[in-house]
Amino acid sequence: MRNSMKKLKCVLAVVGLTIAFGACAAGSASLEVRQGWVRWLPGGLPAAGYLTIVNHGDKPVALVKASSPDYGDVMLHRTLSSGGTTRMEAIDRMTVPAHGQAALSPGNYHLMLMQATRPVAPGDQVPVTLQFSDGALLHTQLKVRPANQVN
Repeated sequence: MRNSMKKLKCVLAVVGLTIAFGACAAGSASLEVRQGWVRWLPGGLPAAGYLTIVNHGDKPVALVKASSPDYGDVMLHRTLSSGGTTRMEAIDRMTVPAHGQAALSPGNYHLMLMQATRPVAPGDQVPVTLQFSDGALLHTQLKVRPANQVN
C-alpha cells in the first residue's frame, strides 16, 4: 500500500508539472511574428524594426518591451503626422487584439533600435525579444535591409 501511494504521488507530480509547463508554453505559443525586418541606416544612425504580431489567443495582449543584444536600447515608437509635420513619440504599449494582429510598419508603430553594440549591415539577422503584458516572451530574428528596400 505504501509503495502504491508513493507511485501515485510521483505520477501526480509528473502530471502536475506537465500541465504547468504546458500552460507556460501556451502563453507564448499563441503569439507569432511575421514579416520581420530592420531598416538599416549608415553611419551608426538608429535603425527601425518592423514586423507583424499575430495573436492566436482568446485574449488581447499588449507588447510592452523589446530588447536585442545587438542594440543598447530598443524602444517602442509611433509616427504621428499633423499639419504637414511628422514626428515620432515613444509609447508604453501596443495592443494586439485576440484572434487578430498588429503591425509595426513604416510611418506607423515601429521599434527604434539605438546604439548598435556591433557593426550591423544589410543581410545580417538581428535577434529581438518581445515582451508582452501577460509575461510572454517571443524571440525572433529580423533581417536587415538597406533603407531603400522596403520589401
